[in-house]
Amino acid sequence: MELNWIRKSHRGKAVPEDLEKNGVHYLSFPLLADTGLVTHGFSTRIGGVSQGQYATMNFTFTRGDKQEHVMENYRRMAKVLEAEVDQMVLSFQTHTVNVRKVTREDCGKGIVRTRDYRDVDGLITDVPGITLVTFYADCVPLYLLDPVHKAIGLSHSGWRGTVARMGRVTLEAMAREYGTSPKDVLCCIGPSICQDCFEVGQEVILEFQKEFDEKYWRELFYQKENGKYQLDLWKANQIIFAEAGVEEKHIQTTDICTRCNPDYLFSHRVMGNERGNLAAFLGLKR
Repeated sequence: MELNWIRKSHRGKAVPEDLEKNGVHYLSFPLLADTGLVTHGFSTRIGGVSQGQYATMNFTFTRGDKQEHVMENYRRMAKVLEAEVDQMVLSFQTHTVNVRKVTREDCGKGIVRTRDYRDVDGLITDVPGITLVTFYADCVPLYLLDPVHKAIGLSHSGWRGTVARMGRVTLEAMAREYGTSPKDVLCCIGPSICQDCFEVGQEVILEFQKEFDEKYWRELFYQKENGKYQLDLWKANQIIFAEAGVEEKHIQTTDICTRCNPDYLFSHRVMGNERGNLAAFLGLKR
């Protein structure tokens, strides 16, 4: 089955790549895959067992989907990624910039064990075999790999997380815990809502004007005749990584918008709360 993606840029190779295995479609970044150090992916709606508004590959237990369906979706994705369900660790997202260091003791939390934490939008680890998992339906997934110290980070960054510089916060957590230097890190900005689709009010733009230098404003947003603004979260996260010391060649940005592709991806802007959740997966290979 070939998926007909609407992509926002057609210059060069489409990023991320659409891969299929065992009927499961998922998205993969060459920047990460080519290292051979990690297993990773961003889910689509294709290849799961969930039904109705959750069809078919839903990864949230909290929106009313049948638990056995969600678990089967995890098993299918684990098989595709050659990972283990009981070695996955799930975030507990509330639009914070809190980052949790994940250790072997956390394995299975949120999926086969109860989480003993909340308000965690970012996860980091240096333990091979653990798969970090975060959730999306328009917000921005941030993948980070330090190939020198063999450490990874996976963070959820909506507009609140972006204006609070979640990318930088995750880098700082990795530096603190693993000695990571930003110049070594490979960063990927995953499928999420594009500027053409992300209309916001002046109150949001004021927050970005406070946080970002005026020289970036023209790239980040523009005002429309209705008084609303179109905001570019992809560009904002590129700026955040660059200002934190990540090299431009080490930043790979999606060209896939969740709102533009509702047949293949869940989008809060399209579906509201009556939907499932996408998931980002990232783990160090053993």
